[in-house]
Amino acid sequence: MSRTISIDPITRLEGHGKIDIFLDDKGEVERAYLQVPELRGFEKFAEGRPAEDMPQITSRICGVCPTAHHMAATKALDDLYRVDPPPAAKKIREMVYNVFFVEDHALHFFFLGGPDFIVGPTAPKGERNILGVLGKVGLEIGKEVIGLRKQLRELITLAGGKVIHPVFGLPGGISKSLSRVDQEKFIAAGEHAVKFGQFALGVFNDVVLKNPKYVESILSDIYSHKTYYMGLVDSNNRVNFYDGQIRVVYPDGKEFLKFGAQDYLKHVTEHVEPWSYIKFCYLKDVGWKGFEEGPDSGVYCVAPLARLNAADGMATPLAQQAYEQFFSTLGGKPVHHTLANHWARLIELLYAAERTLELAKDPEIINPNVRTIPTEIPKEGVGVVEAPRGTLFHHYQTDERGVITKANLIVATQNNAARIAMSVDKAARGMIKKGNVDDGILNMIEMAFRAYDPCHGCATHALPGQMPLIVSVYNHRREIIREIKRDS
Repeated sequence: MSRTISIDPITRLEGHGKIDIFLDDKGEVERAYLQVPELRGFEKFAEGRPAEDMPQITSRICGVCPTAHHMAATKALDDLYRVDPPPAAKKIREMVYNVFFVEDHALHFFFLGGPDFIVGPTAPKGERNILGVLGKVGLEIGKEVIGLRKQLRELITLAGGKVIHPVFGLPGGISKSLSRVDQEKFIAAGEHAVKFGQFALGVFNDVVLKNPKYVESILSDIYSHKTYYMGLVDSNNRVNFYDGQIRVVYPDGKEFLKFGAQDYLKHVTEHVEPWSYIKFCYLKDVGWKGFEEGPDSGVYCVAPLARLNAADGMATPLAQQAYEQFFSTLGGKPVHHTLANHWARLIELLYAAERTLELAKDPEIINPNVRTIPTEIPKEGVGVVEAPRGTLFHHYQTDERGVITKANLIVATQNNAARIAMSVDKAARGMIKKGNVDDGILNMIEMAFRAYDPCHGCATHALPGQMPLIVSVYNHRREIIREIKRDS
């Protein structure tokens, strides 16, 4: 007799989701679906708003990565008004953005993804959280993690006015310059962050790489897909989060495409399935062949692992050393193992820390000239950045007054959506045999999506505050006597 297993809600991610696993008569998995029940709608209610409001409006999409949306929106405004910010403004933007990357990657590793390794994937669910992590690594390390994030978030507030919803980016520049005292604070934070990045990689080495079972999981075919990879690179094909060209490599690692942000619609498009509100992006140059891997399928991957695969290296020395160790340890480029995202994320954390320190020491960041006033009539603009979760596109069309007539946002989790769905399905097929399932197995299936650090609030552009909900009331015989439903 066939049956269905549901993981509802899925845990340790931003947004809402559920996994339905369908078993056949023999208890083997027929198909596992990752469903996102949130309503997509953010682009529609952006219409009719002044384009200059978009950096503030879009930062409300997600409370975890508002800085990414704020920065992509700001860069879209630069393009919309065809205005080039002064060098100081560009450097301050990139510095603040790298500060955000450090604290966001630290959040995911220690609070969201890390418990599966530090505490253990089959540990009791009540321990697979930050409290369980603190119980393993000690309170002093916990204080260090929390203390660094506090310091970095205060700096984002210093430069951006607010940490959750910045009032920072303007078309052609930023809202205020930095003083020498501000610069010293960024230098001190950069030095602290570099040490923390080295420390975090040390934790990963001691806890994960020295544990044969964890290494076996990372290298397992259950958590592996050979797809295309996408990431933003600088002029030397090195990872850059703030600016550059979008580079796509084949599943064998060779370059397939390189294009500017304005050309994204020539290469990226979306597929719709009836069982989820999320749209599934794929490479238009290859085509949609379903949820399949390999060079004949247009499915691609973004996020830390993809960025390292798509680039030829890191632009800072310590991160470059870690990059080389990563690929030499895992058998060379490209690495297809989904769980390797956690290691790649910490390499990126170290790069962001080093880049923050480089920019903080640049004397130009205290130049008071931080804005070029726009003079062109707006029409259309595209901005792209690398969000912690992957490549993020903002695209606005306006009338001559600068009022939005059409908005399109393709976020990291949309770019990853097809590969995430494949990962959940493959993990379920590999983990569940003859109908045998327990909480540890279900968590290891969740690990398949958790490695991507998905944000379903971003991916469906949901208006926050509500979600579909069913409350079932049972009597003592486990019979449903009442259901209360909220559909939106």
